[in-house]
Amino acid sequence: MEKTFKKRLINNEKLLGTLLSLPSPEIAELLSKTGFDWLFIDLEHSTIDVQSAQRMIQAAQPNAHCILRVPGNDETWIKRCLDTGAEGIIVPQVNTREEAEQAVRFSKYPPQGKRSVGISKAHNYGITFNQYIKNANEDIALIVQCEANEAINNLPEILEVEGIDCVFIGPYDLSASMGKTGEVQSPEVVDAITSIQKQCNKKNMPLGIFGGAPEAVKKYKDEEFNLIAVGIDVLMIHNSAKETINKLKE
Repeated sequence: MEKTFKKRLINNEKLLGTLLSLPSPEIAELLSKTGFDWLFIDLEHSTIDVQSAQRMIQAAQPNAHCILRVPGNDETWIKRCLDTGAEGIIVPQVNTREEAEQAVRFSKYPPQGKRSVGISKAHNYGITFNQYIKNANEDIALIVQCEANEAINNLPEILEVEGIDCVFIGPYDLSASMGKTGEVQSPEVVDAITSIQKQCNKKNMPLGIFGGAPEAVKKYKDEEFNLIAVGIDVLMIHNSAKETINKLKE
């Protein structure tokens, strides 16, 4: 891949990906060869650990960009996830300007932040250490999730924080925060998503969203959203197997 993920993101390319929840380099490798632009490797809601995530990245590159969702807005988690060689991270539950500033501080090397320096896969085990250190702040994408009423209320201030590259909507947690758990197509949730969209558009902030199926995200793909995650590995495996056995039983 000639262009970095971040460069494609800020150039408003339509980037289509899928979510991985199984700690399997083989599944990551297979899905990277299907045409997805990026893989959303989820360490927040899965049993994937940092070592598994690194091996999944190694298996998927260079066919697809690999982005890790960290378990939380935590210094240790962020630096360990970035050290895997991921091209970016997604930080969940960023609800205030202070939390957005914290995510920037933990993910950027000095002087922009306070990310600590170590030898890891990201630095090609030291072989390309100087080059990585020089370019990391510009090349690595920081994506914050907007997935609660509090985040929507504070979004104008969050969008003022320098160093954020994209806002990613989590419709399921958003629906839960509105007392509509799982009702991602309810008018209230759709209106909330529209509000986020309008605020991000005003600031020319790249925007992303997750959906369980193509029908759930097509509307957003056709609009200003340029980072789309659709489907999840476990359901892809289940649905494909179910379809196969049902055809045999007909």
